[in-house]
Amino acid sequence: MSNAQTLILAAPQILPVVPRDTLLQDHALIIRDGTIHAIEPQATARANHPEAEYRDHPGQILIPGLVNAHTHSGMSLLRGIGSDRPLMEWLKGYIWPAEGKLLSPEFVRAGSRLSIAEMLRGGTTCFSDMYLFVDDAARVVDETGIRASLGLTVFDFPTPWASTADEYFQRGADVVANWGHHDRIAFNVAPHAPYTVGDTSLERVAARARELNVPIHMHVHETASEVADALRDQGERPLARLARLGMLDQPFIAVHMTQIDDADLNLLRGRPVSIAHCPESNLKLASGFCPVTRLQDAGLNIALGTDGTASNNDLDMIGEMRTAALLAKGISGDAAALPATAALEMATLGSAKALGLADRIGSLEPGKQADVVAVDLQALELQPAHDPSAQIVYAATRDAVRDVYVAGRPLLRNRELLTLDSQDLRAEAEYWRVRVLETQQPTA
Repeated sequence: MSNAQTLILAAPQILPVVPRDTLLQDHALIIRDGTIHAIEPQATARANHPEAEYRDHPGQILIPGLVNAHTHSGMSLLRGIGSDRPLMEWLKGYIWPAEGKLLSPEFVRAGSRLSIAEMLRGGTTCFSDMYLFVDDAARVVDETGIRASLGLTVFDFPTPWASTADEYFQRGADVVANWGHHDRIAFNVAPHAPYTVGDTSLERVAARARELNVPIHMHVHETASEVADALRDQGERPLARLARLGMLDQPFIAVHMTQIDDADLNLLRGRPVSIAHCPESNLKLASGFCPVTRLQDAGLNIALGTDGTASNNDLDMIGEMRTAALLAKGISGDAAALPATAALEMATLGSAKALGLADRIGSLEPGKQADVVAVDLQALELQPAHDPSAQIVYAATRDAVRDVYVAGRPLLRNRELLTLDSQDLRAEAEYWRVRVLETQQPTA
């Protein structure tokens, strides 16, 4: 191995997430071929690897890359339309009509580029996507250097991507054939929701996920009306239906989960189910509150996601950590609920576990991919930094993110994107802003 393949990232502090509650002072990450080889004191690192490339991050703290467990990256072009309306009115009155007119490979590529730029500038190095024209999203992931778990989306009604259930499954198979060997692209099988996918398709989803050895990724119990409608129309709660179909006996990412009763909790205990908590989207759509502490107490893994920019309206995982931590305290009446270290773990290792990627990402450990974020804690607003975890979760904003690395490759340096052009992104966004606006005009 040549010395050019060794990179040293040094900082006054490193917060590796594993071991829990560990804070390393004046250490460095030794990276070889994109993988963390060792973590050593800075002086030792320089002595042991004198010809390695050395990058210092003075005044900064290195943390694992944030992992967004649920988003819809192509929907960034719909940011802000139909705001301040409940979920189904928002979907049926604004989002779905716009998508029906505009959704295309070009739309998804442009939206994904804009989302990835935002995520990188906020410290997100991996995201779990659920959208359409997945092959085009994969191209953008490949071009930009970020990491992703792409959802092989399934509906039981036509969209511009596919017309029948058979076609959705074939589209997904084509994506896996094209991108299955990519070192930064993983997959999940993503039936949209219980109210948009029937039993036959769900059984096929479970089989496909087992075949690919990937998680199922699905909106579940997002609103009270979703559960009430299922009880009225099918005589059982959506979660009970999924359990009856055997879908909860394999890795399953249940997104939102704001409506949980004791029977639901009992169904979840001991099963390989992770919850993708999206607190800001749930708050904005008034969908309800995910009972994070109850779910954690039941032994479930909790991941953190932003949802899409159309419903959030951002992809800010640092802001999402703060909201999740504060909401957990408010709902439980316990100030100790979801402390800062746990919120950071949820946004890194918890999300990585949900995606089946915890052996590769989610913490800074030897053998894992060098997905690393440098956060600047020198701002006056962050002083004094007695507790770096608390400063990141409760005081910092995403503007504190300075540098971002994925597999040791720099994608953001001093807040400048290295694989995307900001001016091009602004021009592209303006073009689509006008196109989206045209879809919102009332017809004569």
